[in-house]
Amino acid sequence: MSSRTSPISQPITIRRAVARDAKRLTRLVRGSGAYEGKYAAAVAGYRVGPDYIEAHRAFVAVGADEHGGRVLGFYSLVLAPPELDLLFVADEAQGRGIGRLLVAHMQSEARAAGLDRVKVVSHLPAEDFYHRVGAVRSGTALANPPAVPWDRPEFEFRIPSE
Repeated sequence: MSSRTSPISQPITIRRAVARDAKRLTRLVRGSGAYEGKYAAAVAGYRVGPDYIEAHRAFVAVGADEHGGRVLGFYSLVLAPPELDLLFVADEAQGRGIGRLLVAHMQSEARAAGLDRVKVVSHLPAEDFYHRVGAVRSGTALANPPAVPWDRPEFEFRIPSE
């Protein structure tokens, strides 16, 4: 098995993001292989700042390593209106279940906040991922040039109460 498709081989912890994570999260967004080529302009100047982290429910997936933990992915949940604003997994960590762990954590956070639905506007290459983790197609977000010159699929996670 290649490292891209191997299951999680190290303990993963999901914790609340803190201001000092901002630069790492920004690098994760800007360096994402899903935003290469024609998609590069969408994240070229994107910044996940300490102010963003403090204003939203942002969480990171951290893998144990010799440096005390490496950020493997993160998400951000906006409560009003309910939206999964960001979800990224490091390229080298994709295919190992980290995205699925982050989505499950997001659903738990949404449930705890009393939400029954969470919208997500998907990047085109991530559409299949959202289908696989249980999101339901709910519409289309129209292009917003110059930042995003293409239409994007909208999904919805339905959050059942426990």
